[in-house]
Amino acid sequence: MLERKRPLLFVGSASVEAPPTSGGLAPAISLTDNALKHFNKLRSERNEDFCLRIRVRQGGCSGMSYTMDFENRENARPDDSFIEYNGFVIVCDPKSPLFLYGVQLDYSDALIGGGFNFKNPNATQTCGCGKSFAAEM
Repeated sequence: MLERKRPLLFVGSASVEAPPTSGGLAPAISLTDNALKHFNKLRSERNEDFCLRIRVRQGGCSGMSYTMDFENRENARPDDSFIEYNGFVIVCDPKSPLFLYGVQLDYSDALIGGGFNFKNPNATQTCGCGKSFAAEM
């Protein structure tokens, strides 16, 4: 039996290869066309130029969970990371990118199983709800 030297951290998602950017490097977090269209639609409907804050927190079915909130860019903290994806800004606290690098955020308007979906190449285990995962660090 092999001993595990590093503890497992849990969060739910699916594996996906993030598309490369023009420089050949994959973005830290990418949005599918459907997700980007949905965010732009929400911004237009609310007549606000908000950004999306994505976090990873302890909790959820698999040990870690994703959270998303809209906020004004002016409310960001000095140690936050900013990712611009085709004109849409994503904000992360300093720790969350460790678990989100290479994540692809998708959106579906399907009646069953619709909404946002995280495809996380760092996830070693995911939950059926798609909102939590486990990752080995």
